[in-house]
Amino acid sequence: MSTIFEQRKQVLTERYEALIGRPNAKQPYGNGIYDRYKYPLLTAGHAPLIWRYDFNEESNPYFAERIGVNGVFNPGAIELNGNFYLVARVEGNDRKSFFAVAESSSGVDGFRFWDHPVVLPETADPDINVYDMRLVKHEDGWIYGLFCTERKDPDALPGDLSSAVAQCGIARTKNLKSWERLADLKTGSAQQRNVVLHPEFVDGKYAFYTRPQDGFIDAGSGGGIGWGLAEQIEHAVITSETIIDQRYYHTIKEVKNGQGPAPIKTPLGWLHIAHGVRGTAAGLRYVLYAFLSDLAEPNRVTHAPGGHFIAPDGEERFGDVSNVVFCNGVIARDNGEVYIYYASSDTRIHVATTTVNQLLDYVVNTPKDPLRSYACVQQRIALIDRNLQLK
Repeated sequence: MSTIFEQRKQVLTERYEALIGRPNAKQPYGNGIYDRYKYPLLTAGHAPLIWRYDFNEESNPYFAERIGVNGVFNPGAIELNGNFYLVARVEGNDRKSFFAVAESSSGVDGFRFWDHPVVLPETADPDINVYDMRLVKHEDGWIYGLFCTERKDPDALPGDLSSAVAQCGIARTKNLKSWERLADLKTGSAQQRNVVLHPEFVDGKYAFYTRPQDGFIDAGSGGGIGWGLAEQIEHAVITSETIIDQRYYHTIKEVKNGQGPAPIKTPLGWLHIAHGVRGTAAGLRYVLYAFLSDLAEPNRVTHAPGGHFIAPDGEERFGDVSNVVFCNGVIARDNGEVYIYYASSDTRIHVATTTVNQLLDYVVNTPKDPLRSYACVQQRIALIDRNLQLK
C-alpha cells in the first residue's frame, strides 16, 4: 500500500505535467489589433514541484509544501535560436521576488521553468528585492537585463518599514544562465523604476528610457517616460534626463507612466509599448498603451494613439494587485509576428499575438487623445459620419 507521501507526489506530479502540457488557443474574434489566448502561460502552479516540496519522505512524510510560490508575473522576453524564453518575476510566499527562466518552442504554451532560478550577483549594497527585468539584445553583442532593485530607505523614520528606494540594476549575459552584475544606473532622480535600454547606440552612447520619480510610489513632480544617454554601460551615468512622453490630467496616464519592453524597430519608426496608471475609487488602474518614435531620433514621438491598447479583462482583473496589466516583455520575430507578454494583477502571465503591420496600422491610424470630452465627441462623430457615407 502506497504512503501518503507517494500518493500526493504522484497526483501532484500528474497535475503539474497536465498543466504544462495543456494546449492554448486564440480567443475568437479579437479586436483586429491583437489576439488574446484562453489560458495564462505561467502561474504559481507552473513553478516546479522541486522548488516547493521536499522530495525526501523521511523529512517530509506528508509531501507538504515547504517553500511556497505566490505569483509569477512581469516577464522579460527574448527569442534565441527559434525558442521563446521568459525571464519571469517569481514571488515567493515570503514576498521576495527572484528571476527564473521558462522556455517554450511555440511561444503560446508549453512554457517550462529551468530547474534552477537565476543566480543574480549582488552589489556591495545588497538588494532587498529585485523584479521586472527588461531584456534587450544590444548591438554591442550582449543580452542586457535591466530590473528594479529595491532597498529600504536609509532616511526612513524609526518604525517606518515601508519606505523604499528603487533604482535600476543592470546585468548582462550571453546565454541566460550565467549573469554578470554591473553597477546600478546613476541618475539625478531620487527614484528610478521601469528603466529600459535602447537596443542600439545613439551618437555612440548607450541610450536609456527612464522613469524619474520623487517617491517610491508617487511620481510627485516627476513621472513620464524619460530619455538619457550614458558614455559606458559598466558604470552607467546619466547626467541629463528629458521627458519624451509626459503625463496628462484625466487620461490613462495621469498618475504615472513608464516604458514597457525595449521598442521594436520598424520601417516607420520605433514602436513602443508602455503602461499608464490612473486613480480610481478602487485604487490604481494599470493599462498598456502604444506610441511610435522617429527612427533617427528615438526620443521624438511621432504618433500617439489615444486611450489604452490593452486593459484588464475577465480574470485578468483579479489578483494580488487587482485591475492591473503590465508588460515588460515582447518578442518581434523576423517574419513580422509579435508576441506581447503581459501580466495581470501581479499574479499570472498572458500572451497576445499580432504582427508589426497590425501594430503600425493601429498606431498610425488611431487618433490621439484630444484631452476634452467635447473634442472626443467631435472625433467620434467624424468617424460615424464617414461610416454612414460608406453604408
